[in-house]
Amino acid sequence: MATQTAFDIDLDIIEPKTFKEKPKDEELKFGQVFTDRMLLRKYENGAWDKGTIKPFENFSLSPATAVFHYGQEIFEGLKAFRQTKTGNVVIFRPDENAKRLQASARRMVIPEITEEYFLQSLYRLIGMEQDWVPRKRGTALYIRPTMIATEPALGVHPSSDYYYYVILAPSGPYFKEGFSPTKIMVEDTYTRAAHGGTGGAKAGGNYGGSMLAGKKAIDQGYSQVLWLDSKERKYIEEVGAMNIAFVLDDVIYTPPLTGTILPGITRKSVIQLSADLGMTLKEEKLSIETVAESLKSGNMTEMFGIGTAASIAPVGELKYKDEIFIINNGEIGPTTQKLYNQLTGIQYGEIEDVHGWIHTVVEK
Repeated sequence: MATQTAFDIDLDIIEPKTFKEKPKDEELKFGQVFTDRMLLRKYENGAWDKGTIKPFENFSLSPATAVFHYGQEIFEGLKAFRQTKTGNVVIFRPDENAKRLQASARRMVIPEITEEYFLQSLYRLIGMEQDWVPRKRGTALYIRPTMIATEPALGVHPSSDYYYYVILAPSGPYFKEGFSPTKIMVEDTYTRAAHGGTGGAKAGGNYGGSMLAGKKAIDQGYSQVLWLDSKERKYIEEVGAMNIAFVLDDVIYTPPLTGTILPGITRKSVIQLSADLGMTLKEEKLSIETVAESLKSGNMTEMFGIGTAASIAPVGELKYKDEIFIINNGEIGPTTQKLYNQLTGIQYGEIEDVHGWIHTVVEK
């Protein structure tokens, strides 16, 4: 368990009279309201400065700024929770986000920041913004660390200058359904990522390239796209905003990490929690034909997404080509429910954290 400690970051003082009114927990949506403060750190002349916690405000950037033209950008997503029994403010597995941000930075040729800086600066920022962490179960403070190329020059090359910044958003459920079954559609024309590409990095371009297929799904009444592999359009990969898992013959299957899907931290947690609960989980490829046939036969009984923003999201309907499959009568399955209860129970402090995943920022 990590706790907040002193760290050398500059502070811009905010007068209390300028603080924004905080929304009510029951009114929160995902990622639409932001806290009073943000963190900004700049990379110039070959080095990072120590960073500043400052008022949340717009950037002033040249129209020639590299990120606008060449997409050299990465980000992370994690959450701070207010635990229900103690009122403590905690972050779930931020060390894993720090490592993944470093891996994404290497892939996108962006100067890395240390894990220590990532963690300590988050503790400092969230400690100052602790009143923004909502209290209602099912809500959280969403944390968005981001790195962008800021050199004001054209030409395809790694930027010389960068921003690392963190913004915070008190948020409700990612899907409008909340923890109710959502509907997804298989995309078999467009692809998200190919081997050797950036699919394993959390890079903005991956999401930009997914939006046409996502719009097609939404236009047909579906929340998300289920992607297939780019080579054969055969094997399940991931959903637009999360990893995916299936329950087939009482075994949980999730696609293996082969470089084309994001190595999700919630995915990694679910793999461990499955073992804790005595469930069998296999990281194996499943073809869309196997999924379709298993749904027809009734051997596949559950499907659920796994991700930071969505937590564990049951899937109640899948569309593939012209066929529509209703999963578990459109209801939450027992495996999905157990994993959701265990994961959120740990995050909200209702179940003991035996793995050291919870980092306490503010102890009440």
